[in-house]
Amino acid sequence: MTLQAKLDEIKAGFKEKADPQSLELMDRAAKELERSDILKTVLRHGDRMPEFTLASARGGELSSADLLAQGPLVVTFYRGVW
Repeated sequence: MTLQAKLDEIKAGFKEKADPQSLELMDRAAKELERSDILKTVLRHGDRMPEFTLASARGGELSSADLLAQGPLVVTFYRGVW
């Protein structure tokens, strides 16, 4: 199964369970994002990510440059459900 097929399957399952009000809200938000032209500024496959510094969970800061100096760096974006 391709990734796109799996994502389509997940989306269809969600649509079966979600209430109409939530679906409308999500559809409206997606359309607003499309109109914002945000896709013109996102990184594409193969692009280099700009350097960044983030607050550490243990206090202080972490920079991507410092982490890359230690070896390869994988960045994961997680959308919380809280």
